[in-house]
Amino acid sequence: MADMEHLLEVKNLKVEFHTYAGIVHAVRGVSFYLDRGETLAIVGESGCGKSVSAQALMGLIPTPPGRITSGWIQFRGRKIQAANEKELAKLRGSNIGMIFQDPMTSLNPTMTIGRQIMEGLERHRGLSRHQARAQALEMLSLVGIPRPSERINHYPHQFSGGMRQRVMIAIALACRPTILIADEPTTALDVTIQAQILELLKSLQKQLETSIILITHDMGVVAALANRIVVMYAGQIVEEGKSEQVFYNPQHPYTLALLGSIPRLDAGGKSKLVAIPGTPPDLFRPPAGCAFAPRCSRAMQVCLEMPPDTHTVEAEHSACCWLLHPLAREQALKNLEVQGG
Repeated sequence: MADMEHLLEVKNLKVEFHTYAGIVHAVRGVSFYLDRGETLAIVGESGCGKSVSAQALMGLIPTPPGRITSGWIQFRGRKIQAANEKELAKLRGSNIGMIFQDPMTSLNPTMTIGRQIMEGLERHRGLSRHQARAQALEMLSLVGIPRPSERINHYPHQFSGGMRQRVMIAIALACRPTILIADEPTTALDVTIQAQILELLKSLQKQLETSIILITHDMGVVAALANRIVVMYAGQIVEEGKSEQVFYNPQHPYTLALLGSIPRLDAGGKSKLVAIPGTPPDLFRPPAGCAFAPRCSRAMQVCLEMPPDTHTVEAEHSACCWLLHPLAREQALKNLEVQGG
């Protein structure tokens, strides 16, 4: 697919944060794309650079201490870095909406939820107060808030966690953005409410034809919603592909470890959950080789010394691992021949 066909494209994005302790290399050369009407999941442990990448898309990297040091982000053929603050403000909400991680801290406790939905409609779509209120009522109904004409006058503390998340979705989708970024949209919600929120996102995506970037560490959430998956570790992409490719034919040891750490219903209760040993690397001093090597049971000496190339597994499926190098495969085959000997 040609570059010009992608709704959103990110190329070699690098983001740093300058702190008193040194420079944090939060995002280290990330590239991905999003097409119209699809859901792209970005998965990985906390601190891997998922949310920072999303904030870069919205122009929300605080400068200082943060700064995009290289790469570019292109939306509908136009590079976002070239936009000034006024243009970025217009982009947010009207073209790209975002559901933040914690609705209790993201919602303004001093404003009614109706006013918070109306604010974006008045600013981005130029609606009158009366028109914005009517649209806000429609959005509350759309996201499943009961008695919207009454609840529109309530404050965030008067809602449960699941209902606050629905309000956040209503705010993010009020201006009918082309792209919705959902940053851990089901964190801290119980499994029943999680399922309702995911079903709501799927339903709204069909109704509004919105493209979704889903940021999560929960592979179960990914399975329910995503068309394609990008797996991030230590600020880099280690594997990407269609959902079925990543779930049924994972190639990077980190992806395998993530999948091994979630319960499986198809194993009849016999599968054991496997914890990933060790800790993520220090991004003040990123490792010279593969960042996952110190935690990887299959690591070789070269993994510690040199960064691996990205290898294509099949169409639209690639992984960044020395084990996929032709020489590593040849050695593996030789070992099997010796063992079978």
